[in-house]
Amino acid sequence: MRTIILANGETVEVECLSCAITNGIITPDGGTIIETEYFHAHQDVAYPIKGLVILASKRHLTCLDELTEIEMQDYMNILQKLRKAQRELLGIEHVYYFYNEDTTHHFHTWMVPRYDWMYQFGRSIESVRPVLLHAREKMNTLENQREVRQAIESLSHALNHDLL
Repeated sequence: MRTIILANGETVEVECLSCAITNGIITPDGGTIIETEYFHAHQDVAYPIKGLVILASKRHLTCLDELTEIEMQDYMNILQKLRKAQRELLGIEHVYYFYNEDTTHHFHTWMVPRYDWMYQFGRSIESVRPVLLHAREKMNTLENQREVRQAIESLSHALNHDLL
């Protein structure tokens, strides 16, 4: 079991965080953004940054080359739709994408938006960890939580009703 600290400060014990989320055992704040047969998109559960989306496979795998052809098509399709929604609905001009294969849980991609306030931590990949920690420690306010939830609702509504 792993102990995970959620953005709201709560801790949960899970064997696999992605399994718990994609199977509905844990509901991320704001719920699911969009779900397909093969993937589940939600706000990152640990960092309260508006538009920080996790796109996770439902099937337990760790590497990109383990995706079937149909899963790869679905992945690229939903990733593109999410990015378009981030830009058009949330005004996010730049995103860092991360996926790593040494994870202990599902294949997933982080879509980390870049906001002006983040540049105080730098412009490169090394700035991401301090940004995430700053968000968890300093941005867990009711106002920011409300903005994050509004962003989730906006993304979810548009993507699930083909409004883009």
